[in-house]
Amino acid sequence: MKEVVLKYDGSFKGFLTCIFQAYEQKLKVVEIVPAGEDQQQLFSQTEEVTTEELKALRVLKALQKKTSKNGFTRIKWAFLSEAPGIEMKLYEVIKYVFASKQEVDKDYSHPAVLYITDIAKQVGREKHRMEAFVRFRLTRDDIYFAIIEPDFNVLPIILKHFRSRYADQKWLIYDIRRKFGLYYNLQDTEYVSMELPEDMGISGANPEYFEEGEIYFQKLWKEYFDSTNIKSRVNMRLHVQHVPKRYWKYLSEKSPFA
Repeated sequence: MKEVVLKYDGSFKGFLTCIFQAYEQKLKVVEIVPAGEDQQQLFSQTEEVTTEELKALRVLKALQKKTSKNGFTRIKWAFLSEAPGIEMKLYEVIKYVFASKQEVDKDYSHPAVLYITDIAKQVGREKHRMEAFVRFRLTRDDIYFAIIEPDFNVLPIILKHFRSRYADQKWLIYDIRRKFGLYYNLQDTEYVSMELPEDMGISGANPEYFEEGEIYFQKLWKEYFDSTNIKSRVNMRLHVQHVPKRYWKYLSEKSPFA
C-alpha cells in the first residue's frame, strides 16, 4: 500500500472524491491538502484528485446510511471550519464509521470523533451568531446588502435562515475573507464573486453606495441606541458575553460612521 498526499480543489465534493479514491485504490493517505496550501509530507508521492460528482455522491450516501443525522451534520460543519488538518481528522472519523457495524459518531472515546464534535460545535455557534448579528443595508440598486467576515465558512449553512426570513426582498451576503457571496433574486440563490470598494465598510452607510433612507435610518437608530443606553447601568462584562467584540463591526449602533 503506497503512501500518498492527495490534493483537491477545496470543495466538500472534492474531499469526498478523495475518500472514494483512497478506498478504490487502497491508498495509505498521509495527508489531504486543499488547493493553494503547502503539504507537510515532503517525501510522499502526491496525487491530484479531480472532483467527480458521482464518486462524491456514493461516499455521501454511504455516510448518511452509517451515521445519525446529527453525526452527518457534524462532519459537514467540521469541514467548513477550515481548521488546519481537518481533512485528515475527518478521514480518521470516516474510516472508523465505515469499519464499524454500529453507529459510532457519538463514540467520544475516539480522539478524532471528539475533535470533530468540538469543532462542529464552534461552527454551529458561529452560524447562530451570524444569523443574529448580520445587518443588511439598502443599496442604490435596491438590494439589501451585508458584509460578513466569519471565523469559519458558514455562508453555505446560513442560506436557509436568510432565504426563509427575507423571502420577499433581494439580498446579497458577501464573505470578504473568502471572497464569495450569496445573492437571492426573489426566486433563486446563487454564489457570486466580486471586488468590493475598500470604503464600503461592514457597517454604516456610505452615501456613494447606499440609499438616503438607509443612511437616515442608521443615524436614527444609533441616536436612539445612545439615548436609551444608561451608561451608569451598563454591565460591559455581561454585554460582551452576549455580544462578543468581534461582532460589533456588524452593528450600526456600534459604528462611528452611522
